[in-house]
Amino acid sequence: MNGYILEACVDSVESALAAARGGASRLELCSNLVIGGTTPSPWLFEEIRKHTDIKIHALIRPRFGDFCYTDSEFSIIRGEVKGFREMGAEGVVIGILKPDGTLNMEQMKILMEEAEGMSVTLHRAFDVCADPFVAMEQAIELGIDTILTSGQKNVCTLGTDLLRELVEKSAGRICIQVGSGVNAQAISQVYPLTKATAYHMSGKVTLDSSMIYRKQGVNMGLPSLSEYEVWRTEESKIREAKQVLEEL
Repeated sequence: MNGYILEACVDSVESALAAARGGASRLELCSNLVIGGTTPSPWLFEEIRKHTDIKIHALIRPRFGDFCYTDSEFSIIRGEVKGFREMGAEGVVIGILKPDGTLNMEQMKILMEEAEGMSVTLHRAFDVCADPFVAMEQAIELGIDTILTSGQKNVCTLGTDLLRELVEKSAGRICIQVGSGVNAQAISQVYPLTKATAYHMSGKVTLDSSMIYRKQGVNMGLPSLSEYEVWRTEESKIREAKQVLEEL
């Protein structure tokens, strides 16, 4: 396949460099991937920039949870979009909804002004919006470049019907980027059914902590997560996905 996009979602320097070595087209940079991703720190961005010139799109999401934000949260989001533009990020990944599940066009217009000159992706707020086709047309109206979506399902392989419709109805006016559960095998399943040419994956594996001494019975966050496991992008998983895309 010519002209494909393989975006790697990463939340560490180590994962970013593994994705770059594996042949990712670009990075979506975030923090806290374990909870779906939040805004990364400027220092993480700058440290990655020291080691690679791969394109970086910064996820702008101030917290875990829904995509309906308070005035203070919106102020933070706006400042972060401006901040990453000034630091030289090639893109931002944003999304704000109203309580009724529609895209918050007023706030999104403001963010688009702050992101002037950058590539903009509407993130998976799209997957919990009320009407995906209306939201897609609004995204096109705003001048957004990409919609990241699983087809409004938990994993992309279950959302192929909607993904296909989005690709068809978008008619090249906006890029439909497939996310959630993406790997080499999923791409092989999803592409023939949807003709989507852009994919988003973490390629993560779970590594054992380097800690030898391990205190039991103390959790720093969610009790379902071990403090002695580390999520990292594995270079080979990115490379495998890239190979599938090149052979399609």
